Amino acid sequence: MIFSKAGFGGAVADFEAAVVAQDAKRSGKAFIRLQETFGRAKETELFAGGPRLAAVLEQVPPSPRAVVAVLVGACVERGADAERCAPGVLAGLGAALEGAVAFGEAWAATGGGAFPVPDDGEPGEEIVGRTGFEAAVGWWTLSQWEMAAVALLNHRAVRAGLDAEAVRAGLDEKAAGGGRGELLRLLTAVEQASGQELRCLSYALQVLDDEPLVVLHRPSATGYLLRLSGIGDNFQLHTLLADALIGGGHVAGRAPSPQEVAVCRETPGQVETAGSFELVAPDGGRLWNEGTPADIPVVDGVRLLVLDEPSYARSWPAGRFFPGMRGDLILERALEPEETERWFALVAPAGELTG
Repeated sequence: MIFSKAGFGGAVADFEAAVVAQDAKRSGKAFIRLQETFGRAKETELFAGGPRLAAVLEQVPPSPRAVVAVLVGACVERGADAERCAPGVLAGLGAALEGAVAFGEAWAATGGGAFPVPDDGEPGEEIVGRTGFEAAVGWWTLSQWEMAAVALLNHRAVRAGLDAEAVRAGLDEKAAGGGRGELLRLLTAVEQASGQELRCLSYALQVLDDEPLVVLHRPSATGYLLRLSGIGDNFQLHTLLADALIGGGHVAGRAPSPQEVAVCRETPGQVETAGSFELVAPDGGRLWNEGTPADIPVVDGVRLLVLDEPSYARSWPAGRFFPGMRGDLILERALEPEETERWFALVAPAGELTG
């Protein structure tokens, strides 16, 4: 595609050429133009520009690289091809996480203390002196990489691509969490060292797709097989469970309204809702609405969830943790009594919740 010299398309073309040529002065000017012209960009410029910027990310100097990644994520949010943009952004995320891990190790080895809070500029000389430039930039830009990566991880095809990449590399998809497993490992190390949570990135990396779920409803002694995809947190799961089981006429209780269900699938916005269940792990531990479906333990190869009567009244705004991600929960079938009895034999008896 031929870009015009003006506008975002022209800035992309200039930046791309300057980065490839390693022309720092020209790329710096084009970098400023990218930011200045993005808000006025046409759809065609965004569709073509996102993948082109993603393709040269690795060649961009470390400090501005994260800002360019954010622009790529913004292009994806406005319609650019997420799969084409994913390799460059997710590789950059991995490098930033590795840098942030190295930052934590160097910080601890040089006296420790509270992690510095990144500002809009570059890390100062004192910080770079303690940890090294690349490690400092990894920590300094991690929130920007989080923003860029989540924009891409909103797309199921990107999540599937990460998992497929891990399988091709010989990793076990279930045991390692697919290609997301290594990113989660690095993220966990950063969070433990820094004491700071990158919740959006953590939750996005844990999203399950086409995941079977066995649900046991203890008050009615019935069981169900469901399949979930794209659900960001257990608030969202809770509402969709109530719709499938109560709204579907399988168990008694308060069914959410069509509007409450719609905002948990793909309709924008939030609608006030109330809890219908207590989410319980097979061992009797409480599963919090603030958690994710990935917190549900796997038993005999399948995630197993117990539903009890709610222990207290609770309400919240129904919606999606990731507004750009479509969520779904499908009830495949009710379990036969013998199946249900076998699954109930694997869970702790009803009692006081732990956790």
